[in-house]
Amino acid sequence: MNSKIVNIFCTEEIKNPLPRQKALVSSWIKKRITEADYTFTSLSIIFCSDEYLLQMNIQHLEHDYYTDVITFDNSEPNSKTIDGEIYISLDRVKENATQFTEPFKKEVLRIIAHGVLHLLGFGDKTPTEKSEMTKAENDFLLSAEHLY
Repeated sequence: MNSKIVNIFCTEEIKNPLPRQKALVSSWIKKRITEADYTFTSLSIIFCSDEYLLQMNIQHLEHDYYTDVITFDNSEPNSKTIDGEIYISLDRVKENATQFTEPFKKEVLRIIAHGVLHLLGFGDKTPTEKSEMTKAENDFLLSAEHLY
């Protein structure tokens, strides 16, 4: 297995929303993971459509609704190593950006941060977890202003 890599892929007819920034995004993610005292093995970020992610949500999580992100943690249980996959619906990201009047690229980075934060152990099921997640996302984004 390749070590210490961030792969950015797209499915179907989806175009990479960060084509000129792949190396910068990769460095940003690696830095934040290291700052959280985790080691980094590999991470794949896959951009897709609503329909693609809906099918994954149904198949893997038994949730029949649209979502902006699904994160799969492939790390050993209770380890401080990151090895995962983050699937992101660009349809949802576009809708989020419009709803919250945020630049599209900033919202893409927020959702990437959200997925990475799940891999770092953050949850978002309860109101307290959601509040902590949003605070951590905002902190993550402060270090990414040069990317959007």
